Amino acid sequence: MHITVYSTRPYDRAALSAAAQGTPHQWTFLDVRLDTSTVATAAGADAVCVFVNDQLPREVLQALHALGVRLVVLRCAGFNQVDLAAAAELGMAVARVPEYSPYAVAEHTLALVLTLNRKIHRAYARVREGNFALDGLLGFDLHGRTIGVVGTGRIGETFCRLMTGFGCTLLAADPQPNPDCVALGVLYVPLPELLARSDVVSLNCPLTPQTHHLIDAAAFAGMKRGAMLVNTSRGAVVDTRAAIEALKSGQLGALGLDVYEEEGDLFFRDLSGAAIQDDVFARLLTFPNVVVTGHQAFFTEDALAAIARTTLDNISSFAATGQPRHPVSVERVV
Repeated sequence: MHITVYSTRPYDRAALSAAAQGTPHQWTFLDVRLDTSTVATAAGADAVCVFVNDQLPREVLQALHALGVRLVVLRCAGFNQVDLAAAAELGMAVARVPEYSPYAVAEHTLALVLTLNRKIHRAYARVREGNFALDGLLGFDLHGRTIGVVGTGRIGETFCRLMTGFGCTLLAADPQPNPDCVALGVLYVPLPELLARSDVVSLNCPLTPQTHHLIDAAAFAGMKRGAMLVNTSRGAVVDTRAAIEALKSGQLGALGLDVYEEEGDLFFRDLSGAAIQDDVFARLLTFPNVVVTGHQAFFTEDALAAIARTTLDNISSFAATGQPRHPVSVERVV
């Protein structure tokens, strides 16, 4: 098969090329994002390989289908960027990487919690300037605190396991409770109760129509005052403007983001020499109690290798049987 790969960075090319050694597949690596303006570059491809910020609405899928593309293979777990109903109507298969390294994302979530709590980002900047004062760097013991976990799939479960090591009380909200989390002593409660009781809230749920802006102005108002929120799932789970208002009022005590709802024009690019055009994002960066990383949580050598292996498995399975190993269907979002 001929696969055109979009949003390619050097590490993507290296991981996919290593995994593809010995296979008959042909690859075209492009650094551009797939959307309506770039879809013509898929000419001659049997499949396209896309990432989190590539956009595949109905019109892009129709154009891909007209070019002869029959497989969309996501090298990520999320699939909110693909119009699955349109793909089904066109007879196009969609595949994903259901898991790669839950440890990578869970550990990054913990890193954000510790950074925000102990003000590591501020302490680092101070010390480099010769300022060793501790004023404004006061944190709290995680031991004995209540941690709320929204979404307890593999990543959420792994994060729960990490936090049990700190001696935390764990609450969770998920329409499908995880028996392994229950065995850990995690208590499942309704989301409003979780928000009201938690000192730290971690978002580990997928982005679906039901979770879009799950954490909105009303949710922030219902949180324990001064609590911390960390999002390593998908950006649009959080209403960013509502988060800014909660930070301004002090209702939200700290915010850690590895994802952002309008990240497509920002993340995975070097914009250090340019002015940030997104005023909402720029406002976020003015808060001393906000830490943002650029969709980095997945980024370990172990995860990249696993993503590449599963992506190749999806492609090879489709080439042999007409079905990818890990298909995604429209029923998943119902």
